[in-house]
Amino acid sequence: MTMAHPLPDLAPPPKPGPIDWARRRLFASVLDTIITLAALAFTFWLVVTLFDWAILRAVWRTADGALCQGAEGACWAVIDARGRLILFGLYPFEEQWRSALACLVIVATMILSCIPRFWGVKTLPALWLGGFALFVLLMRGGVFGLPLVTTEKWGGLSLTVFIFAAVFVIGMPLAVGLALARRSDLPVVRFLTALLIDTVRSLPLLTILFTAAVVAPFVVPDWAEGDKLSRVIVAFALFYACYQAEIIRAGIQALPTGQEEAAAALGMRYRSRVFDIVLPQAFRASLPATINQVVITFKETSIVTIIGFFEITASASAAVGRGEWAAYYVEVYVFVALVYFVFVFGLSRYGAYLERRARLTRG
Repeated sequence: MTMAHPLPDLAPPPKPGPIDWARRRLFASVLDTIITLAALAFTFWLVVTLFDWAILRAVWRTADGALCQGAEGACWAVIDARGRLILFGLYPFEEQWRSALACLVIVATMILSCIPRFWGVKTLPALWLGGFALFVLLMRGGVFGLPLVTTEKWGGLSLTVFIFAAVFVIGMPLAVGLALARRSDLPVVRFLTALLIDTVRSLPLLTILFTAAVVAPFVVPDWAEGDKLSRVIVAFALFYACYQAEIIRAGIQALPTGQEEAAAALGMRYRSRVFDIVLPQAFRASLPATINQVVITFKETSIVTIIGFFEITASASAAVGRGEWAAYYVEVYVFVALVYFVFVFGLSRYGAYLERRARLTRG
């Protein structure tokens, strides 16, 4: 009688600990050790120096900018003194609570749109349209006893958030339409859509915005002219839509062709095939590129300062352009950079969360 051989151990090898990982990745050779130690020493020196300048020796509050001249650290008192101008621009002082509340509305809309409960085909657009309408109502006023504030007085962070939200609300549906039109079976529609997308993508964003702000009033009828901000937002949304359309089209092309053909064979209408089968998978496949394009769009809102809008970057320049606070422009731009970092980092982390969720769903 022969004895059965024991089964081999099929358990996966244990994962290496942090010490083993560091030994293999950071101290594998003499050169790696030297580079690692030099990088650690430089990082330690940089962190200590910045902490000493920004925290320990900083001046946090003073009524006179001249009192910061003898300080060895940062003069954050400029943010306390000029913060309203940075955040609200030329918006009337007594109505700035409306601008702050409008920004909170958009931030709340972004947070709610990150919750899966609001990801419905009808729920998510309704959420963004409602939040955007409430933002405009608070900023513009003219109803419910709120004084009218025209767009020429909008500025600071609220204008940056407004431009970003408007470009996204207008540009995303337009991008979907352009992506589907470029895949149309009608040659004329497909050719004209491709021509529009390629033409817009071949031009710099600044050129398109400048044309909308300055040239458009001379070539469009009076009834279609609108104000300067509206024209710039429409042009910006078109620019965003052309790039996003190509991202969505790439996601559609990544799908197996048999799915759409099978849906058509089952008698599903075109609308059902597109919105129930094609687009959900296309957005999932193009999610990293979509999040990257949204982040780029938020950062590109600073370009509008060149054509005369008082967004947060222009407000920061005005806050230290002259007077007693002119020497502390570094602190102001660090503050603006932190504002951009909060929004961009939040968007990127949300994109990473969506990617992990998509992988778990596929698994």
